[in-house]
Amino acid sequence: MERTGPPARITGLLAAFTAALLAAGGLAASAPSAAAADADLARNGNFEAGLDGWSCSGGSGAAVSTPVHGGTSALKATPAGSDYAKCSQTVTVKPGSTYTLSTWVQGSYVYLGAEGTGTTDVSTWTQSAGAWKQLTTTFKTGASTTSVSVYTHGWYGIPAYYADDLTLVGPGGDPVALPAVPAGLKVGTATASSVPLSWTASAGATGYNVYQGGTKVLSATGTSATVTGLAASTAYSFQVTATNSAGESAKSAAVPATTKTGGSGGGGGTDLPAHALVGYLHSSFANGSGYTRMADVPDSWDVIDLAFGEPTSVTSGDIRFSLCPVAECPNVESAAEFKAAIKAKQAAGKKVLISIGGQNGQVQLATTAARDTFVSSVSKIIDEYGLDGLDIDFEGHSLSLNTGDTDFRSPTTPVIGNLISAVKTLKAKYGDKFVLTMAPETFFVQLGYQYYGSGPWGGQDPRAGAYLPVIHALRDDLTLLHVQDYNSGSIMGLDNQYHSMGGADFHIAMTDMLLTGFPVAGDQTKVFPGLRPDQVSIGLPASTQAGNGHTSPAEVTKALNCLTKKTDCGSYATHGTWSGLRGLMTWSINWDRFNQWAFSKNFDAYFGG
Repeated sequence: MERTGPPARITGLLAAFTAALLAAGGLAASAPSAAAADADLARNGNFEAGLDGWSCSGGSGAAVSTPVHGGTSALKATPAGSDYAKCSQTVTVKPGSTYTLSTWVQGSYVYLGAEGTGTTDVSTWTQSAGAWKQLTTTFKTGASTTSVSVYTHGWYGIPAYYADDLTLVGPGGDPVALPAVPAGLKVGTATASSVPLSWTASAGATGYNVYQGGTKVLSATGTSATVTGLAASTAYSFQVTATNSAGESAKSAAVPATTKTGGSGGGGGTDLPAHALVGYLHSSFANGSGYTRMADVPDSWDVIDLAFGEPTSVTSGDIRFSLCPVAECPNVESAAEFKAAIKAKQAAGKKVLISIGGQNGQVQLATTAARDTFVSSVSKIIDEYGLDGLDIDFEGHSLSLNTGDTDFRSPTTPVIGNLISAVKTLKAKYGDKFVLTMAPETFFVQLGYQYYGSGPWGGQDPRAGAYLPVIHALRDDLTLLHVQDYNSGSIMGLDNQYHSMGGADFHIAMTDMLLTGFPVAGDQTKVFPGLRPDQVSIGLPASTQAGNGHTSPAEVTKALNCLTKKTDCGSYATHGTWSGLRGLMTWSINWDRFNQWAFSKNFDAYFGG
């Protein structure tokens, strides 16, 4: 959030990928003749059985009847966002053997390749194929290689491609047996909304599926996983299976688990009203909206975020907060009056938090020393003013992901891990009543549906989706997430259409993503689980002066109707109806006062405040 007038958009997403970027391995102009005993090992390479035997990323593939190279069916795969429509299958091969991989393609920037060869993985591609064109490459397997993955894929921002009559010719390998049923399934320490599981590795397994009540809920490559998004004080049953190229094992014996009691969840603020209004109070600075004293904040506001606590330097972790200087804010109250007004608000059931960051307050906890300083300095502010908790409003370059940090469930970037650790320390210090809220921008959250960090090939903005690991790691401690649905570029929703700020449609699509969950960067094995509706509020500017993307009260009402009643939805189809949606957040209380309290009056009228 910006102090002085409408904030500018965060800088552009990423530079366009260069079409000249080649995949590893070279073209093979001619392939050696196959030995007499060689066979075509590809399963359903002509796609006459649909996608049987094939797996296409992000649901990008389909079998079509036209155009075809041979027979009556071919593959059509459509790139979307950062998903380049990779369709693959695993094939059993013999160690130390030579193979020829070939297919016919139509389209631009279409790739054919093989991975896991045990030697040099190969690929070949065509820049443009208006008519059917054959791609061919060869490879040799390593001394212990018994399976390889063959694939086709397109490229970012390029239309659909077609492939047909794919073959892999060479000596067949020994049949792969189904992996053993996983043993030793155990339940770790459950929270109010999650259950950690672990098990013993199964011979021959390359992956595992976790089942909740007989329904598959996630996949894992290792021997542990955490099931999230569960209800408090609820009994569940879990099983796990092992997978490899031959298929899936039978399910393990079921183990029971019961989540902890937690009211509406692990976060503090369970005594908030069912529908809450959150606002930022310009306490440390002045702008065109004017200074508003704490005692003058109307009772409509249930959560008051003090803007802002800021660091002494970007990397120090040392957070400071003080009231606006008299020179800037002639009507500022004394520190004693401010603290007394906070106590009065809390006596009336309101929550008052320190908000850290904002547009000017870049915070990078790159070291453990900065992390520890952050904890001690934030604690000092909370204690001095008797606050209820913390709002994380990290913007700009505070959070970004290091190259190679590709899984939001297990982040490796220090600024991410140190922030998570610091907040958990604060939560442990202040206990269950500690209120934790976050106000990220869409760039750091919903954009993660398309892009995450610097991406599989590098070159993307490393801040894309960078809040997701923080939200995920702290979801059991999180009271409210109110993403800033403003100062945003167009964002792709779960309907794979772009949505622009300023109307009900944007808030509906963005909030639906938070409540439904989504595959991060289109990877169906890395799904960000949806949050509980009581953890989610919609973030909006209070007036046209407060930020780009102001939404009229009528459009706000439409968004609330759609999300809580499934009416007034327009063309967007939500994935649920959430009458328990917590409410609205705005930047800011000051700007709402400047605008004759139009935002809060609309909230009160809708929810009967």
